[in-house]
Amino acid sequence: MSNTVLAVIEFERFPKEVAVRAARIAKQYGCDLEIVLSDPTIGFLRKTFMISVDSQQISETVQQAQKEELDRIVETVAEFGVEVRTSVVQDRPASDAIVARALEIEPRFVVKGTDYHSAAERAVFTFNDWQLIRKLDFPLWLVKAHEWKEKPVLVAAVDPIHPDDEDGRLAQAITSMAESVAGKVNGKLLLMCTYELLEEVNTWAKLEFKPLKVPMEELEKKMHDDHLRELESLAAGRGIDPQAIHLLPGRTKDILPAFAREKNADLVIMGAVARSGLKRRLIGSTAEHVLDHVPCDILIVHRG
Repeated sequence: MSNTVLAVIEFERFPKEVAVRAARIAKQYGCDLEIVLSDPTIGFLRKTFMISVDSQQISETVQQAQKEELDRIVETVAEFGVEVRTSVVQDRPASDAIVARALEIEPRFVVKGTDYHSAAERAVFTFNDWQLIRKLDFPLWLVKAHEWKEKPVLVAAVDPIHPDDEDGRLAQAITSMAESVAGKVNGKLLLMCTYELLEEVNTWAKLEFKPLKVPMEELEKKMHDDHLRELESLAAGRGIDPQAIHLLPGRTKDILPAFAREKNADLVIMGAVARSGLKRRLIGSTAEHVLDHVPCDILIVHRG
């Protein structure tokens, strides 16, 4: 992994704010900054218009506008004193070019903006966002347009007994990353885990085990105790304050966004897993709901 933060800038997603967040991260980690402007306009023109003097002039005008915008963005982040490089990605979908560039430079983080509509409490994740989540092997920091507090709150969402993380490597990777960022930003770290209430699958359980009576209370207590034991072990192994542990009953897709709002979180750190031996990560409905409704930045990490 190199000492580079790769910032993906899009005109329609608060480009200066994303660049500033990326520059701040680069400064905190002692990295340089590579800013990639993702704008498929030129590629679109080449495919749409016949080659002519007019299309060439349009292309040159667009390229000049891109350069000027990149220059303004570089000026915006100059105060951070990090080395900055710039380039333009003209491909569509941009995710493939971004992944290819990330493979070349192996960045510490890939930082990208994501729209968030607070009135509906829903983020708008684009095709490129989902493709980067699935394909990138590097930490992906999705930025939403909000100001961080002086002492930011970070929520590390873990499940130490997740069936797709039997050896606990993903939980460790999430926690390690959360500790690293919290240390850099002087933030408050909260370690959160959920477990699903059996009453939420009660109908299924009764059908599955009929005519046997399912000991719901005993099973639920065991689920709670198992999660708590592993969560406390994870925290103790990393020296995390027991007061920072939060074990909550319910579905993650409902609990995590609500918890992030309640704690006024600035960043949620969570994981993406590959399932069924597939190299490509699968993003299920639970993860999609969580990502769409968390009202702050999201940092996605993978197994160490």
